Amino acid sequence: MFGKKTKGIFFLLGIFFITDQFALASDNTINLEPIVIRKEEAVLTQNYSLKSSDIDNLTFNSPIEALNNLPVDLQSRSPKGGIQTDFSLRGSNFQGVLILLDGQRINDPQTGHFNSDLPQTKEDIEKIEVMPGVGSSLFGPDAIGGAINFVTKPPDKPKMVLELSGGQYSSHSEMFSVTERSDSAGLRVSIENDASSGFRYDTEFKKFTAALNSRINFSEHEFKINLGYQDKEFGAYDFYTPGMGFPSQEQTRTWLIDSGFKLDALGMIIKPNFLWRRHDDKFMLDKTQTRSRYLNHHRNDIFTPNVYFQKDTGFLGRLGLGFEYGREQIKSTNLGKHARNHGSIFMDDLKEINSKVSLSFSGRLDNFDSFGSNGTGSGALKFNLTPRDALHLGVSRSIRIPTFTELYYSDPTSVGNPNLSADKALNYETGYEYKKDGVSFSLTGFLRQEDDFMDWVKHSPAQLRWRAENIAGAQLWGLETNFKLKLNSFFTASSSYTYIDRQADDSGLLYKYGPTYSKHMANAALIFDLPLFTQSFSLNYKKKPGRGGWLTLNTHLSYNFYKYAQVFVEVDNMLSKEYEEIPGIPQPKRWVEGGVRFEW
Repeated sequence: MFGKKTKGIFFLLGIFFITDQFALASDNTINLEPIVIRKEEAVLTQNYSLKSSDIDNLTFNSPIEALNNLPVDLQSRSPKGGIQTDFSLRGSNFQGVLILLDGQRINDPQTGHFNSDLPQTKEDIEKIEVMPGVGSSLFGPDAIGGAINFVTKPPDKPKMVLELSGGQYSSHSEMFSVTERSDSAGLRVSIENDASSGFRYDTEFKKFTAALNSRINFSEHEFKINLGYQDKEFGAYDFYTPGMGFPSQEQTRTWLIDSGFKLDALGMIIKPNFLWRRHDDKFMLDKTQTRSRYLNHHRNDIFTPNVYFQKDTGFLGRLGLGFEYGREQIKSTNLGKHARNHGSIFMDDLKEINSKVSLSFSGRLDNFDSFGSNGTGSGALKFNLTPRDALHLGVSRSIRIPTFTELYYSDPTSVGNPNLSADKALNYETGYEYKKDGVSFSLTGFLRQEDDFMDWVKHSPAQLRWRAENIAGAQLWGLETNFKLKLNSFFTASSSYTYIDRQADDSGLLYKYGPTYSKHMANAALIFDLPLFTQSFSLNYKKKPGRGGWLTLNTHLSYNFYKYAQVFVEVDNMLSKEYEEIPGIPQPKRWVEGGVRFEW
């Protein structure tokens, strides 16, 4: 009776009504500052972040694209609108990055290709945090290369936003967001629609996103609920079969509920939380139906209730303890019907030994009904040389559990392996940080040793299908630098560079996507924020093993022509460079869009 988009809107508006009534009934409550619990604060190694103000001034239409300005290797199949993007940190493959929403794990158990299906708009994201290497082991499996945390924006003041844009390749976007705030509660609803006819055959896309974020404060406590729905439909030419010439079609739908309390009781902070994520995927390998009639339907669910306690103990430092239960299940025409459960206990501690030395550690034990018990953890030491600079040392152990696709998938080009074991990694790093008067600089050296790492391989060109396998081992080392300069309120510059060298015990093996990591990766951004207009330039360079490097340049220009109104122009790939993030999947040349934004 109703379309998928209409159902998504009704789903959110129903919760909007319930939450709004709760907020109105609580108007007499004292408005308190939110209680903040952040497990990552117990990590002393190098992290990176982008705030919402940074995202607004750069050439990005989605929170996913914004990561181009941090030391994250985005491997996009469709670069606009965040349609499908793989993440890589410090040379990991696309499965080896843990994705978090407000610190809660949301990795897709079917395949890491869907980890970028984030049902939130750019209006809903306050900050994006990148925790490479050692700093990510506390949050659970998949953090081989590190973790990326999308922090939602609290609805702290009334606001309305309307943004309309359009450009080349029949691209257009419409976004509306409204935030309401009472003395004790806040509520934001955001709706966004993106579409394009595509820059070449079978690259068209449509995306609809609806999100609701709410906070209710009462006494010394806080309740939150974040809801999201996203529907994507896109041409997927050779997305999973590079160079084979399959005109594929894919549609994904994502539902998300993330709810929790932050309680200050018994001299400690208590945070119970519940997350549910459902993902539907319909994939046709050849939509012309001339070669194959492979049509797959997949539905997976993750359920994650957990509780976290934190207390400042004095002598032992700030100590945290958590318990978690997780269930992942899938029902698929190709993969079959499967479910797996795990129980976890984790802890973290941060102790300032004196004014110059701080110590942190974390430990986690996950018991999987399919893979047994696995322990992970980290330790870090930070030395404050002066009030401006510091050294840090860190070590961690992380694991990755096979996805349902790696275990059970089968089509004419690829086959899974139900005998896969967990991937294990040891991360080591040491670094230097400097901060003073608008200038920050960091230099980090890192080493990762992997055992039984998983990938899609062939043992010879004559092998008919790619097969998921555990590979004996690999060693990776590299350097990472980050620089930021804020001269004044009008000018900001930032840059980063990562070098990676990887050696693996994989002689004679062929990889489905080739060496996907970037041996050299650099980016830089300049932002001129002037009274009448804002101009930004962002530059990205990548060089992958055995391939030539490429340089892309983007720009964003916005002009405030009225107190509440702004016009803007964005140009992606200004130099019209031909390049392929993944071999066999070309990216678009120059792409120009413009639009108008009203905010009041």
